[in-house]
Formats: sequence, C-alpha cells, structure tokens
Amino acid sequence: MSCSRRSFLKNAVKCGMAASLPLSAFRLLRPAEVRAAVGDSKVRWAFLVDTTKCVGCGLCVKACKKENDVPYDVEVTRTWVERYVVTRDGKTHTDSPAGARDGFISPKIRDEEEINPEEVVKSFFVPKLCNQCDNPACVQVCPVGATYQTGDGVVLVDRKWCIGCGYCIMACPYGVRFFHPVHRVAEKCNFCYHRISKGMDTACVQACPFGARRIGNLKNLEDPVTKIIMNERVAVLKDEYGTKPQVFYIGLDHTVR
Repeated sequence: MSCSRRSFLKNAVKCGMAASLPLSAFRLLRPAEVRAAVGDSKVRWAFLVDTTKCVGCGLCVKACKKENDVPYDVEVTRTWVERYVVTRDGKTHTDSPAGARDGFISPKIRDEEEINPEEVVKSFFVPKLCNQCDNPACVQVCPVGATYQTGDGVVLVDRKWCIGCGYCIMACPYGVRFFHPVHRVAEKCNFCYHRISKGMDTACVQACPFGARRIGNLKNLEDPVTKIIMNERVAVLKDEYGTKPQVFYIGLDHTVR
C-alpha cells in the first residue's frame, strides 16, 4: 500500500470519528452489567482510569512510547491524555498536544488565544487508550485475521499478517488505532500484553505517580481493581456502539467525548 493511500485512510478515519461523536459519550454502569461481560475464562483483563487523579503530566505517554517501540517524535501514540476546559459560555475546549507526551506546558488550547482563568468553570484531564472491547469491531473487519482477541480478552495485532488495509482503523469508534510510522502496519495499545502475562503492570500504570491508571483481573473478585469497578460508580466511553469496552472510568465528566 502506498504512503499516499495510507495517509488518505488515516485522514478519513479522523474525519469520520469526529463526525460520529455523540454529545454525551458515556453511561454509568451497574455491577451486574460488568459481571455479564466477564465471560468464562479465568482471566479477563480490565483497565481502570481515575480522572480525579490525573494531572496531565504525560509520564504515562513517555513510558508507553519507550516500552512499545513507538518513535518519540511522531504524533501518534498508543495512549494519550486529553485536556478539557469548560468555560462560562458553555463551550468545551479540548486538546492533546503530541498526545500529552510532554504534559501541558501552554495555557493555550490548540494554539488559540489563551483562555481567561476567570472564564473557566472547570478543567480536567482524561487518559485514553484501547478499550479492549468484548465485542471488538476491529477484529470483525480484519480480512486476514491479523487483529485477533486472546482468551483473556485482549485484542492484539500480528504485524507479520497485517496488510495495512486500514479497515480496523476505520472501524474503531474510539479512534485508538493508527499506522505505525516505521513498521507501516496497524498499531494500538495492547495493555502491554507481554508484561501483564508475566504478572507485571503495564508501562503506563508503572509510570503514573498518582495512581490514575490501574489494571486488574475482573475474574478475581479479590482484585483491588475489580472491587472498585464492582462497587463504585464507573463509566465507559461510547457504550451506545455495543462494543462492551473494558476500560472503566471513575469521575468521568459528561462533557467527555
């Protein structure tokens, strides 16, 4: 596939994702709904993000790039952090410069005019990554089986099989997939499967100094992450797509898209 073709697909995905964003992109879940998505395996990996603890430092993004061989100076990344600023006029301003790789060092949003602090109603940060869906659209559309789901729920990409068609990138409602700038194949977060399968934390979880990111096994009712997901008010992004995402959020604001 030519570079021009890849660029076209990538730009088409961005436009499509932006056009399909709902006004309110999440719904609070009941514990019974979470249990129903666990399945029959002994392990079902799930990710927990506490937006009340994220400060937008970008250490998670740096760690992810280093761990997963994503070039530091390119815009794409497996995980990123978005900044949300809500002003008195009801507008929500968002950005994620370089995926927040270097944190948020400028008070300007998308290089626009700096927002008057007196006009700010609230501001916060939201980490995002692959949702490792129970019903992953990307797996369904891959024509060669390069994108597949493991028994413990993690969706992986086999670089040797990927033909770079871009169908999985267009199918993902969360916009988490991209073309790797070096390997020229579909890329995304895989929960650092090479680490968690050995009992280690993901690179981003290990790097977060504030505990905003955690990973756990939903099949283990004694797992601290599972206890939080089952007993506290958690939400998922874009529940209306029916993908059954397994990234759960604490404190998710209704303005998050």
